[in-house]
Amino acid sequence: MILRMMLLLGMLLMLQGCVLTKLVSVPMRVTGAVVSIVPGVGNSIHDGIDSAAEVVDDVPI
Repeated sequence: MILRMMLLLGMLLMLQGCVLTKLVSVPMRVTGAVVSIVPGVGNSIHDGIDSAAEVVDDVPI
């Protein structure tokens, strides 16, 4: 019982602040990098996704 509580507390501490926003923004950035391969519109889509990921990184959690 105590081990489970310690494990839960440790997981909650890991999901605060920067780690939580990185869980959201890293897949966004990877998707933007993959989309940037598309000729013509890829770079503009990548820039939009990258700016949205920067906003997610700046969320004060």
